[in-house]
Amino acid sequence: MSLIVQKFGGTSVRDAERVMNVARIVTDTFSKGNDVVVVVSAQGDTTDDLIAKADEINPNASKREKDMLLAAGEQISISLLAMAIEKLGYHATSLLGWQAGFQTSSAHTSARIRRIDPSRIKVALDRHNIVVVAGFQGASKYGDITTLGRGGSDTSAVAIAAAMHADLCQIYTDVEGVYTADPRKVENARKLKEISYDEMLELATLGAQVLNNRSVEMAKKYNIELEVLSSLTHAPGTIVKEKPKMEKMLISGVAKDTDVARISVISVPNIPGIAFKMFSRLSAKGINVDIILQSIGHDGKKDISFTVARPRVHEAVEALEEYMMSHGAKEIVYDDKVAKISIVGAGMESHAGVATKMFEALYDAQINIQMISTSEIKVSVLIDEAEADKAVKAIHDKFFD
Repeated sequence: MSLIVQKFGGTSVRDAERVMNVARIVTDTFSKGNDVVVVVSAQGDTTDDLIAKADEINPNASKREKDMLLAAGEQISISLLAMAIEKLGYHATSLLGWQAGFQTSSAHTSARIRRIDPSRIKVALDRHNIVVVAGFQGASKYGDITTLGRGGSDTSAVAIAAAMHADLCQIYTDVEGVYTADPRKVENARKLKEISYDEMLELATLGAQVLNNRSVEMAKKYNIELEVLSSLTHAPGTIVKEKPKMEKMLISGVAKDTDVARISVISVPNIPGIAFKMFSRLSAKGINVDIILQSIGHDGKKDISFTVARPRVHEAVEALEEYMMSHGAKEIVYDDKVAKISIVGAGMESHAGVATKMFEALYDAQINIQMISTSEIKVSVLIDEAEADKAVKAIHDKFFD
């Protein structure tokens, strides 16, 4: 007998027909002699709808109250799925995050899982029930409902798999696995049979929306084997594991991230410590910085450009403006119409000229590069947002055709 954790996203349970489809998948797994824990997201666009309702009442509502509201979405999903499982003749127990033992930090709307006490889940499994858990949520040490942020249901599923030493964690979505590019945008995108944690983490961080990056980090930490597959077909998915058996491909995928903005601080003093003082102000605000480019100093001045998440660009500029201008900077400008395009692959470590091939693809497509960032298994470039899809296709064609 195996313990299998299955997670289903919002599109997989968006209506009654989809909920019954998920119930059949779950009960089929259970009928084969497995213990099954199911983690479910809110239906369809429910979370966005709840946010819109909150904004209608009070756009500046406290994060605590937003969590109380948003957690309702998953409560609807788990109860409906449990009812569907019962309709098929099986026993099911639905549990909210706190009932399933999720203890989190107190950072409302972006809480971190501190620990899981799976005792109540184990009791239900011992009674031969299928356990349906609300993803995306838990409770702080003060007993307040918390949510884990976007993609938090993936993290919930992996956390349960880790806490209960599950044999497999399956992430069901609306695509059949992990592809070399978004198959909805690139016709010749290829599905990967296997991919390493490191490659998947890079792709998730760089904009691929198949898996939440926090869930991949946790899977790697606890060596949880993941399978990404579709809830709408019976096709085999993609296995995410430490060391794929297949020979390393040159690159595993091309990712696009349009949730970025570029900030440039012009003519700052070319003196020691200026970069530290600038970025420490952003760090104090919890603003992450990605690609950084510093010009060669001239006339005692230099320019520093970097990228941040698009929703935080104005906050970042405000955090820097008064301080940097008082220290001699000429101006601070930003551009929120940019996109980050990345290639990822463990094969880069042993192959020369990968970046050159990427740059050649962009040159052939007449796409200008604004900034470049590299690591052992990735190359990222910043370009104009309007050319993002064109860039992804050009790069994919260069490497995979």
